[in-house]
Amino acid sequence: MRSLGLDIGDRRTGVAISDPLGILATPLTVLADKGEDVLIEDILKLVEQYEAGRIVIGLPRRLTGEVGEQAGKVTAFADKLSRRARQSNLSQLDIQLWDERFSTKAAERLKAEAGGRGGKRPSRAGRGAQASRFSIKAEVDAVAAAFILQNFLDSRRPEQ
Repeated sequence: MRSLGLDIGDRRTGVAISDPLGILATPLTVLADKGEDVLIEDILKLVEQYEAGRIVIGLPRRLTGEVGEQAGKVTAFADKLSRRARQSNLSQLDIQLWDERFSTKAAERLKAEAGGRGGKRPSRAGRGAQASRFSIKAEVDAVAAAFILQNFLDSRRPEQ
């Protein structure tokens, strides 16, 4: 079964997808924040398009493991997404929350090691600088979603 992974942020949401066997997570896209209802509709469209049976949503816990304000927002979003999925005849959709501590930092580090371009890059002068910074941060969001999903998938794989 395919799974979608979500890294929900205040400005955009990174999305990852698993392969049909649920072994490997891959960054898929980034959804810009156009309001919670639009975001939910966009996510449900991806569920239908990729025939996903599960959504794994990163839960941003504090370093101590406690649940803070942002985690409360994500939990409320997950509840609303679940209700909307049931209304959209997707009642079989399994929605899981997964500890996402360090996923964004790990994604930034991976991008920096792979291409020399992490989440922090000197800005370029000129008109395209803002778009360039957005696309780099957006890429990191999708990679962070893949980290979240991959950690979830790995936790479900039997020990060998």
